[in-house]
Amino acid sequence: MKPLFQKVPVKLESSFIIRHDVRPNFGGIWHYHPELELHYIIKGEGVRFIGDNISNFSHGEIVLVGENLPHTWRCKEEYFQNDPDLKVEAVVIQFLPDCLGKSLLSLPEAYLLPKLYERAKSGLVITGNTREKLTHLLTAIPKAQNLERLSLMLSILHTLAESDEYENIANGQTFYQSNESDTIRLNKVCNYTLSNYKKDITLEEIAAISNLSVTSFCRYFKLMTKKTYYDFLIEIRISHACRALVKDHLPTEVICFDCGFNNVSNFYRHFKKVTGITPLEYKRKYHTK
Repeated sequence: MKPLFQKVPVKLESSFIIRHDVRPNFGGIWHYHPELELHYIIKGEGVRFIGDNISNFSHGEIVLVGENLPHTWRCKEEYFQNDPDLKVEAVVIQFLPDCLGKSLLSLPEAYLLPKLYERAKSGLVITGNTREKLTHLLTAIPKAQNLERLSLMLSILHTLAESDEYENIANGQTFYQSNESDTIRLNKVCNYTLSNYKKDITLEEIAAISNLSVTSFCRYFKLMTKKTYYDFLIEIRISHACRALVKDHLPTEVICFDCGFNNVSNFYRHFKKVTGITPLEYKRKYHTK
């Protein structure tokens, strides 16, 4: 889908943005900005869209999103039901590559930073001991002021730059810039799909949501997302199936139908195509950790 450009409001007295968000949900607008974004999920579950990748997220996840890489975190439906006891929580840092001074990047001691920023262009999920170190730093930095704030930011960048404990998220693709009407249209399609993935969604139905003919919708969606609408729908269903396989302890056949597939063999085929392994292998992988 075509992402919306977002202007990140940086205060004059700040070199970068730090937010500690506690709110009902993370919204759902697919957007991009020239700032890198380090996103630490303290509470919340759902599906994240980063570049051309659709994956689940849950508490404890730390993701580094590179410059102008489209992204959004869409919470599970229960986070949109106005339950006062159900909130998401995250620490978010948004920063330009030269936020600590252009000269820093040219210093010989900082040669790893440009390499980190280049890797981040595909998005990185931070893993292992690096994630544990960053958790402590990201918990401390929202309360820090002045030089302590800068010191913690340098520690965060140092930890990221020297680590190889990460997984790439998206393929390196160029995404088109958008206007407001395009963004509203594509986000309607996305939100409708996430709310109705369990049922059969026809092309006529989803095209009507976007106020386009079926032919125009198919062409438009493929141009904007680099995939067909049905590929998009299948990836969303598989992401929900992955979460159910790990958490719900239901038989695979039950999960298959609960995620919108009408045929078990079809589910197995699509699951392996998207994840590279079978549902049983996926379940074993996470239950043996």
